[in-house]
Amino acid sequence: MTVTAVTGSVRELVDQRLIAVVEREMGRLGFLGGQEREAVRHLLARFVIDGGKRLRPSFVFWGHSAAGGSAEERDAVLSAGCAVELVHSCALILDDIMDESDTRRGRTTAHLALLDEHRQEGWRGDPRRYGESVATLLGLLAYTWADTAMVATGSARSWEVFTQLRVELIGGQYMDLAHAARGAGTRSQALLTGAYKSGKYTVEGPLLLGHALARGLPGVRAALSAYALPLGEAFQLRDDVLGVFGDPALTGKPAGADLFLGKQTYLLAEARRRTGGHGHTPVDDVRDEAEVAAARELIVACGALEAVERRIDLLTRKATAALERAGLPEEASAALAELARQVTDRRA
Repeated sequence: MTVTAVTGSVRELVDQRLIAVVEREMGRLGFLGGQEREAVRHLLARFVIDGGKRLRPSFVFWGHSAAGGSAEERDAVLSAGCAVELVHSCALILDDIMDESDTRRGRTTAHLALLDEHRQEGWRGDPRRYGESVATLLGLLAYTWADTAMVATGSARSWEVFTQLRVELIGGQYMDLAHAARGAGTRSQALLTGAYKSGKYTVEGPLLLGHALARGLPGVRAALSAYALPLGEAFQLRDDVLGVFGDPALTGKPAGADLFLGKQTYLLAEARRRTGGHGHTPVDDVRDEAEVAAARELIVACGALEAVERRIDLLTRKATAALERAGLPEEASAALAELARQVTDRRA
């Protein structure tokens, strides 16, 4: 079986377990009315089950394998993978509210779907406030489902890692909002924010969760972090590029979304640095498609895009080199090398 086939089989296992977890948790909602229950199923349950690449559960799985975990612990590993995926679903729903996003994974975002329902039904109150409020509750429900999945692991040791993963994610998202509100940020601020809002909870946190479930040795933990930290940064930088240049048909998100939102990403900080620094530039206060096009041209012309692509390549090679030095089990090492390619060469 090829490495790609092996990583694909992990996704299938996670998908099967996610379906079971979501269906079990939907069973707790029998007290809801039919319309409300259908909203949960359509906007949360389907969102969890039908979308996503399962990168984070895959890192949990291979972190466990790299640490010498046993096949008897497979159920716990899959449950932990589901927990991380449910936290990710929560993060996406809340992120869409904060970013006022129209689409996610090619579909209308939850808060806008709920807004539309409110308007169509002619209900009382502000449709936007209703949509954002109910979508926030759906995110919290996903967060709660993540706890139930973690309980099934039966591992007290893994809870500390899982808690740290969530704290870092929330703290990173707060930094992202604060820096966008304050205006142009530095490259170092952008890297710190990206590490905590995305990179660490995508790669390092899930790997260390798998390591904790295997009760792995400290040396293996250090080796996994040496691989994960540069790879997590490369993952976020790729996300920054997609946030400006990504094709909505592939990303499922609006074109130039980071420009409209005034995100303080490394890519945009690099463009500002190369085009005169700290004052207003064409990458700031973007309001329409023409300004998106102008900003993209500037980012390319000043060399910022090329610089970020070089950094992604350097970080990926650094992660791969750390993996080669680690002396991990052969199958786990090969799978982690394949995942490094997947997270840095994304088309969506």
